[in-house]
Amino acid sequence: MVKTEVDFTYRSKATLTAMKNRGLLLTSVSQDGKPNAMAIGWGLLGTIWRKPIFLTLVRPARFTHKLIEETGEFVVNVPTAKMADIVNYCGTVSGSAHDKFREKKIRIVPGTKVKVPSIADCPVHYECKVIYKLKIDPSTLFGDIKELYKDGEYHTLYFGEILATYAEKT
Repeated sequence: MVKTEVDFTYRSKATLTAMKNRGLLLTSVSQDGKPNAMAIGWGLLGTIWRKPIFLTLVRPARFTHKLIEETGEFVVNVPTAKMADIVNYCGTVSGSAHDKFREKKIRIVPGTKVKVPSIADCPVHYECKVIYKLKIDPSTLFGDIKELYKDGEYHTLYFGEILATYAEKT
């Protein structure tokens, strides 16, 4: 099915449901053009500063963190249920040591507004440019959230302005 540019809210409920149930795939790219994919299960989709935003969280030890820091761009891809194996693989193997695209035969399409490619078999893509980032300050965490950071490695929150959204029309 052909994807067309749509308003970022077009498949927002499906995006949030997929993130909760199976995770999403965040793609990034190195300065020399090597793509990477990471599974994400935390994020927000909405409007901040009168802009469409996808907020994602990435730990500094992740290869994806390095790539986003270098390029300031990422793409959020919404996988189908049939892609669960790919989501799991991308969430357990580092792109610094593996070519996930070659190993899992993941097809990509070039970005239109960003240099980061999208995953061709995902029905929805959000092309994002980082407009703000924030490192979590552990002294401001409340309650049981601190339990998620027993290793002491706190996420960086990337506020990605959604420059374009592509989806299969249903």
